[in-house]
Amino acid sequence: MSSGQEVGEIFGDGTGRATALLRSPTVIIAAVGLWGMNVYLFRLFGIDYAHVLTLDLVKEKEANGKGGDKDDSSGDLCSTGNVVGGINLEKRHGHGPGGSNSSTTSSNSGSASKTHYHHNHGPTNSTIDGEVTAGKLVVFSLFLLLLLHISTVIWIDFFGGSTIGAIFAFYTSVIVGLLIPLPSSAWIRTACVTVFHRAFELINPRCFCLQSGIPRAVPFIDVFFADAMCSLSKVFFDWGMLWHLAWHFPQPVPMELHSIAIPSIAASLPYLIRARQCLVMHTIGRMKGDPKRYQHMLNAIKYSTSLWPLIVSAYQKVVPTEEEKATLENILIILFAINSTYSLAWDIIMDWGMMQNPQNMMPESCAGSAPIGPGGSKTPQSCAHSVLRPRLRFGASTSITILLIDMVLRYSWMLRFWEKDLFPNMDIYILCTQFMEAIRRALWNLLRVEWENIKQNRGKESQEDVEMQEKDPFLPVSAMSMSPRATPQHQQ
Repeated sequence: MSSGQEVGEIFGDGTGRATALLRSPTVIIAAVGLWGMNVYLFRLFGIDYAHVLTLDLVKEKEANGKGGDKDDSSGDLCSTGNVVGGINLEKRHGHGPGGSNSSTTSSNSGSASKTHYHHNHGPTNSTIDGEVTAGKLVVFSLFLLLLLHISTVIWIDFFGGSTIGAIFAFYTSVIVGLLIPLPSSAWIRTACVTVFHRAFELINPRCFCLQSGIPRAVPFIDVFFADAMCSLSKVFFDWGMLWHLAWHFPQPVPMELHSIAIPSIAASLPYLIRARQCLVMHTIGRMKGDPKRYQHMLNAIKYSTSLWPLIVSAYQKVVPTEEEKATLENILIILFAINSTYSLAWDIIMDWGMMQNPQNMMPESCAGSAPIGPGGSKTPQSCAHSVLRPRLRFGASTSITILLIDMVLRYSWMLRFWEKDLFPNMDIYILCTQFMEAIRRALWNLLRVEWENIKQNRGKESQEDVEMQEKDPFLPVSAMSMSPRATPQHQQ
């Protein structure tokens, strides 16, 4: 769960400058900038993140097309077009308009790969204009931060308005700016359309109700998107709180259960959506007889452990006595500990594919003994590779650093023990934990996409590719495993 999932202050004066109201846009802006960092590092280490995110969509589109020369739009997950996040799927995955047979695909893919990337790590002149780049994201986030500051100062200090009005003025300015058809902001509009489309897919029923009745598998991009929404769960709470404050403005929000329940329900939506995805995949696994389908149920249980702290924290705000609040605080700490430990273990073992073989974590694995690989084979590896996993695209030191930071930030809720000593009020404390969760998610993204990339290319890469990447992780994209011959659909 997000490290800042405690419920903030909603009751009180509705006219003052409220830090809580500025939290949601500030955290969203930070998330945009941090995604720019992710894009930069993916490019630097030669990981084609767009390929990783959209491969499932392309495979499903191909499967739908094989059902008989039907219009792709009948089962297309990309109803907004063949562009996801500014990436043209046909060019990215090597599918031209002339068909998708294996030989044509392989040929087109090679030209596409060479078109998009150059050996100096930078995009060539033929790079798609609408493609999202790290520089664009960072500049856009800085612009939004400046716009938030200017709109807040002008609305409050010059016009004498409230913070609520300033926040609505900021959101209105952003929407109006995006609607202006400037060529320079076309990539932002494309990205926004993609975000809204993927958001719709999160709640879209995943079954062919009038056909086979078998649910459609949840693509990786929707899993990735829903996980990101879980880290922004507190933003959903703040949006619910904003509408409550606006509804009762200029009067304070009444201290009633529904006043805190509605924002809390909004905050729980990402976890409910993600748990639903797990249940869908478990259903598919049961219908196909997958022996590992229980993993999806365990994952759904993990997301359910994020809901209990939200419920208890919300109820804690409306109990009348200090004794009851103290009791609920103890329960809340236990729930935080359970969720953080469960989530950390899942991060390392399932989301990052590390420490999956207990035999490799024995002392002899770091004492010169080769780790045990698939089928009982042994290959010489370093201690870090033995304990974590044989393939570490970001290198051992970087991977270990991310793991340790994730471990610390998973337990950042423990700052509540020193909340009064470190923070002037609870809203500042929650804002701090929200920033920490945004940073944790950005680091988590790196290893999650890396592991998905490894799984997609499992068995498709030669030993020469592996040795090359371990020696120099900063190789150009064309020399890394993202080359056409290492792409799964080209081997089918």
